[in-house]
Amino acid sequence: MSEKEQPITLRTRKFIRNPLLGRKQMVVDVLHPNRANVSKDDLRSKLSELYKASKDTVSVFGFKTQYGGGKSTGFALIYDSAEAMKKFEPHYRLVRIGAATKIEKASRQQRKQRKNRAKTVRGTAKTKGGAKDKKK
Repeated sequence: MSEKEQPITLRTRKFIRNPLLGRKQMVVDVLHPNRANVSKDDLRSKLSELYKASKDTVSVFGFKTQYGGGKSTGFALIYDSAEAMKKFEPHYRLVRIGAATKIEKASRQQRKQRKNRAKTVRGTAKTKGGAKDKKK
């Protein structure tokens, strides 16, 4: 059997229905003997079958593999609707599953440098390029 055909077992515990956030929350134990790990995409599809929900409304994260392998434990959220998911799920997790696009911005260092350059021209008439006027 290939890596993909190895059987995996899903067990959920600490199941909570959260009506305020429109979701079901649970801890997921994945038993995967003779297999390094299971992809989050596979887990999302298995959980969506198990709880009769759309794969687009399932979010899995925080998986840690036990020492020695064969078992991983993580967290799963199954939202009642895609709107609830977009409203309450953190943006970075929506980006991971492809439900949102990443906001492209300048690197942290570039933003800090721009901020510090802007501080030098504070209170002076702005000129093209932010030239420094030093008088001695």
